[in-house]
Amino acid sequence: MFRRTFLSLTAATLIAGPALAGSHSMKKDIVDTAAEAGSFTTLLAAAEAAGLVDTLKGEGPLTVFAPTDDAFAALPEGTVDSLLLPENKDKLTQILTYHVLAGAVKSTDLSDDMKAATVEGSEITVDLDNGVMINDATVVQADIEASNGVIHVIDSVLMPGM
Repeated sequence: MFRRTFLSLTAATLIAGPALAGSHSMKKDIVDTAAEAGSFTTLLAAAEAAGLVDTLKGEGPLTVFAPTDDAFAALPEGTVDSLLLPENKDKLTQILTYHVLAGAVKSTDLSDDMKAATVEGSEITVDLDNGVMINDATVVQADIEASNGVIHVIDSVLMPGM
């Protein structure tokens, strides 16, 4: 009897292990979730240069429209290097905070032609006519949950005032 119970408990632990590992990722904040994904190194370097890492690791909730490394690479040559310079910290902060909304906004919360105020202070526009667009950027992956908000992956860098 003891052996059967032990084997049942061992099997249950082995089966539950992967499920628990998946739920463990919910404990990661926006920064750690983005870092684990591996395709946001430029975004994370920019957040570091702008002094925004602690904010993105904070309590939240926040919604981040996260441009991939390819999105940053598509900017005109030298743009990223220029923005990462200490003298351009204010401009970099403005651009990055334009990618952030206060509160957790999931794809099911979006509606066509809706406007949303960014942390930067300007508004973004949501277009649902051809997939999900945030201004001119396409959402390529939505609703990546983090402990302090949600990430939506976009294919280009949003620029305030454009």
